[in-house]
Amino acid sequence: MKRIVTRACIVLPGILAAAPIIAQSTISLKLEARFAAADVDHDGKLTRAEAQAGLPLLAGYFDEIDSTRQGYVTLAQIEQYVAQRCQ
Repeated sequence: MKRIVTRACIVLPGILAAAPIIAQSTISLKLEARFAAADVDHDGKLTRAEAQAGLPLLAGYFDEIDSTRQGYVTLAQIEQYVAQRCQ
């Protein structure tokens, strides 16, 4: 995820400045699709095991994203984490 976050922070500002609505919706749709595929029990949450199996790069940041130590992360938490890292 560090690699993805770094790429997102470098690439996204330029893309978002050029086409904010299209870029944001495309990125969000891709993230939503990958999250949904990894969420094998379809409860709207990724456990550490689901993250490791379906989004292995994200799994490396699981503890940072799961700041409340609930044992799972949501799509909103992931989006918030990436947004904070890009500031």
